[in-house]
Amino acid sequence: MKIAVIIPAAGMSSRYNANNADGDDPLGMSRSKLDEDLGGKTVLQRTVELFNTHELVYQVIVAGPHDPDAMSTFKLRHADRLNLLGAELVVGGERERWQSVQSALEAVNDDATHIAIHDAARPATPPELIDRVFDAASRFDAVIPVVPVSDTLKRVSSDPIDDKSEADPLAAILGAGESNPMHEVAEQVDRTNLVKVQTPQIFRIELITRAYAQDDLSSTDDAGLVERLGEQVVTVVGDERNMKLTRSGDLPILRAIMKVHEPKARASHKKF
Repeated sequence: MKIAVIIPAAGMSSRYNANNADGDDPLGMSRSKLDEDLGGKTVLQRTVELFNTHELVYQVIVAGPHDPDAMSTFKLRHADRLNLLGAELVVGGERERWQSVQSALEAVNDDATHIAIHDAARPATPPELIDRVFDAASRFDAVIPVVPVSDTLKRVSSDPIDDKSEADPLAAILGAGESNPMHEVAEQVDRTNLVKVQTPQIFRIELITRAYAQDDLSSTDDAGLVERLGEQVVTVVGDERNMKLTRSGDLPILRAIMKVHEPKARASHKKF
């Protein structure tokens, strides 16, 4: 097996910054979650280091922002370290994640046998999980890690409830408070055989290439495109530690999982 790892990293971190107007950052300035510090290294560096020395991985491709100015900033922050780690940097998608993966696929070396795609914001993936996924990929053409859904699931109404009793006039003027809407429960969802999907997801290169040749590439993950072809996707046991940094409240949990501390120095984006 010769595995090329694709790491889409072109996102805007919009959900991460949704509740960023806290005491330390009253202006709510946008910040990339991939820049956050994990024991002296960025989230993106930690993610790349999961793969760059693995014996089955011979190429790591990071798909950065599409916008030229954003890409310039991204390079300034990450390019030197990515080069030292042997990772290649390509321009990612303009709007959708699949566009970033598609762009990275064009940079894969011709002799690759498998493509693994991993979220840039999953830096705590245990090595044994990566080995488990790669091992299964030697026998099956499409493999994804999953964890069972243990929580009760409910579907809620699409429109939020107008809770005027808790309205804060000042918050309304400033546009705050909109990120914590209240919804009415519509129904309870049966969780039998439901699982949460993680990455890395790995595919034989011929299969993922065929999946990305489809006209409709809308999907929340790459396995969904393979499923659309009617091909088999096999699951292996995932790991709860393999969490994705999505919102600002996830960062302390992620640091605890990785046993790293918050930097003592005040973050550069909060000095002024």
